[in-house]
Amino acid sequence: MDSPQLDLPRDLLGWHGTTILCVRRDGQVAMAGDGQVSMGQTVVKNNARKVRRIANGRVLTGFAGATADAFTLLERLEAKLERYPDQLERAAVELAKDWRTDKYLRRLEALLAVADKDRSLLITGQGDVMEPEDGIIGIGSGGNFALAAARALMTVDGLTAEEVARRSMTIAADICVYTNGRFVLEIL
Repeated sequence: MDSPQLDLPRDLLGWHGTTILCVRRDGQVAMAGDGQVSMGQTVVKNNARKVRRIANGRVLTGFAGATADAFTLLERLEAKLERYPDQLERAAVELAKDWRTDKYLRRLEALLAVADKDRSLLITGQGDVMEPEDGIIGIGSGGNFALAAARALMTVDGLTAEEVARRSMTIAADICVYTNGRFVLEIL
């Protein structure tokens, strides 16, 4: 006899919680991610590295979702960038096509935020490659809090992308229980 399927939200069955923020301002790009990994209501790790550089340091990446799935996608993105050097948008579109159509990749559960000196993109498993008009991307459980804070802070003159990202992540960490204050911040 088959065991019954549990119809529970994904966050109760697996790893949950991330905040990734990408901010673009005055020629500078900053991407920040918190370090908390949670399983259900338990913090399992405080110092995870969810933001990293790829393509010889020319591209910043951040991920939310299943870690192994995200690493698989980041490896594929890096391969696309080797095939299409300095063409982040083309590499992202090619990855999104594969992600949507490949039987194996289709099952991967993650979101990717990627940025180079020219573009900031959000890549999803539904085949979406989106470039926000304001240059700000927020993903993960605290992503909307960080996004809202960043949009508000962008109205303050004199703040760099790094300062906006750092302050926004602090605000998100104060609101979202799945976000901590141990940030990894990368700048282009």
